[in-house]
Amino acid sequence: MVRDLITPSSQTIPLPEKPESPVSLSAMSQQPSPNAPRLPLGSAAAFVLVWSSGYIAGPAAVHAAAPFTVLALRFTLAAVLAATLATLLRRPRPRQWATLRRLTVVGLVMNAVQFGLMYVAFELGLPATLSSLYHALSPVLTVVLAAVVLGERIRTVQVVGFVVGVLGVLLVLGPDVHAAGGLGAVVLGAASMLTLSLGTLGQRWANEHAHERVDPLWAATIQFAVSAPPMIVLALTTEGTTAITDPARAWTALFVLAVVNSIIGLMLLAHLVVRGGASAAGSLFFLSPPVTAVMAWVALGETLDARELVGLVITVAGVGAATRSGRRTTDVSDA
Repeated sequence: MVRDLITPSSQTIPLPEKPESPVSLSAMSQQPSPNAPRLPLGSAAAFVLVWSSGYIAGPAAVHAAAPFTVLALRFTLAAVLAATLATLLRRPRPRQWATLRRLTVVGLVMNAVQFGLMYVAFELGLPATLSSLYHALSPVLTVVLAAVVLGERIRTVQVVGFVVGVLGVLLVLGPDVHAAGGLGAVVLGAASMLTLSLGTLGQRWANEHAHERVDPLWAATIQFAVSAPPMIVLALTTEGTTAITDPARAWTALFVLAVVNSIIGLMLLAHLVVRGGASAAGSLFFLSPPVTAVMAWVALGETLDARELVGLVITVAGVGAATRSGRRTTDVSDA
């Protein structure tokens, strides 16, 4: 069975837990083998930093350029980089049209739609930490939706963890949504989270019917490449050709998004899945919000008051409990 793995850039890419077996981040809610190998500490820490950097570079980029322009450039650069790397490494290309169609649909949903919603929310003022909290909830929401839509088994602790996580996000929001960019930003952020979860379910269903294993770099290339044209059209029709107001800041942020977040993040995640399995790698995602909060304070000047800090802790605890339910303690070793 072929399943999917959500990367830091949120494209869905099959990656091997064993050389012959792709895995899914949705498996993070499943119980792993007690004898699973340990995650390398250095790679795990690097991945959390790289994943969290996307929530810093995203707002920084849209403060220097319009959101659709940022995404058009990001997807174009990432597609070129992924294709170049896949070619240099002589990775096998997908051969079946059905595979290409699935990758196209998933790429549009998980990249163009999901990021489009989130980056417009960034432009409206959605804070980096709150966006990270939204996406930290997405894997748990995926499990809940799978239970409701597909009839999959779900543990009570996962439902409770999701409810606790939502309550934590509401506490971070507080009574004044204007501090989070207004109702529009909050709704768009939530819609981005929902799109990410629905896209993950769609990818799981599609991959179960796949007849060929897709190399992750070529999958990334295709998904980035098909997401660029709609962003280019939106950028030209709604933002014009003068959408970049601060070139130096915009290109610095784009470098982080296209190179660090999309390509290096993908390779780190692949390494972690191979070393420790999808469940162990997935257990790292709930660490992103607190790391993002610190990075946002340093890089963007965002601060959290006491209420928001409590909400952050509650959300992280809820997501952590849900994603690690049924797991024994994840071992992390020195790289």
